[in-house]
Amino acid sequence: MNIIIAPDSFKECLSAQKVAENIAIGIKKTLPQSQIAIMPMADGGEGTVEALIVATQGTKKTVQVHNPLMRKIDSFFGLSKKGETAFIEMAAASGLELLSENEKNPSVTTTYGTGELINAALNLGVKNIIIGIGGSATNDGGAGMFQALGGKLLDKNGDSIKYGGTHLSKIETIDISNLDKRIKETNIKIACDVSNPLTGINGAVNVYSKQKGATAKMRVELEKNMLHFEKKLKKFCGIDIGNIPGAGAAGGLAAGFIGFLDAEIENGFQLISKTCKLEEQIKNCDLVITGEGNIDFQTQYGKTPFGVAMLAKKHNKPVIAIAGRLGEKYQELYSKGFNAIFSIQEEPCTLEESIRNTPKLLQNTAQRIIQTITIGKKLQ
Repeated sequence: MNIIIAPDSFKECLSAQKVAENIAIGIKKTLPQSQIAIMPMADGGEGTVEALIVATQGTKKTVQVHNPLMRKIDSFFGLSKKGETAFIEMAAASGLELLSENEKNPSVTTTYGTGELINAALNLGVKNIIIGIGGSATNDGGAGMFQALGGKLLDKNGDSIKYGGTHLSKIETIDISNLDKRIKETNIKIACDVSNPLTGINGAVNVYSKQKGATAKMRVELEKNMLHFEKKLKKFCGIDIGNIPGAGAAGGLAAGFIGFLDAEIENGFQLISKTCKLEEQIKNCDLVITGEGNIDFQTQYGKTPFGVAMLAKKHNKPVIAIAGRLGEKYQELYSKGFNAIFSIQEEPCTLEESIRNTPKLLQNTAQRIIQTITIGKKLQ
């Protein structure tokens, strides 16, 4: 049997690579002769760099950058085997998980470190950059990223504005004259899994800033500042960013990429799966297994397992999903391309116990699935 294993990560538990490896171990216990291709997936968030490194036989590069509060940290990005393409997760420099709960404050957090990751990649001579923008701690419209790459955001006195969303309202002039010249020679693609606009009721501030630490009062100020930023982008960069779906992703970082760097925004899963050539692998397999930590009815709205299932359905391949938890109305997915959905849970346990035992639970679940399949073959 030729099996493709293409899961997302089990967040805060196992990477997509580790999830796939443990599923493979379980399969081999029943079908040791099976042919298995491990293809970790992502949609632009956590695991994007890992998935693309595996797909391109690339390497992981470490670099020191500044975190959302401008503290120096060790970060990373990926480089393809041929050295032509860099893979970046903005969360590795500007992510929410880099801050403690009481440090979360999108008025002052910055994407400066993301710009430093881009600069480090450019120093290696890359011609293409794929950037996953999930998990941000920021709401600065990519202003910090732009400043890290040499761009200037000037106030009425001609001085550079400070970092953070609270200072966007002070922008009077956007100066790109000192922006890193290598940007124009680089193809930059944004892997994004949301379609939110930059501003408005469904924009970056109103939908996402609360989880980044913004109070109600803060959100009013941040939205006002983002509207000002939107006008300045149109005036100085010639782009009406307000009409572009996804521009509000990562606290408006997507807008900054588009306006400042002329980047292209693409659906995260589609961009990553295309780069990994997942569809080509699915065409020739007998079974597809995907999964992530939580699967429910919302999985059908652009999550990685749903993207995998759609590719499998396109080529009439059976697809099975494995989850740490099955949530509300997950049964709806049976009419959306999934043939079977399994939870790894075996008995009542605490969250800590479940996380600790996830590798073994994945193996056991995969073994049960394959045992069931072999019974079906005997009954034919």
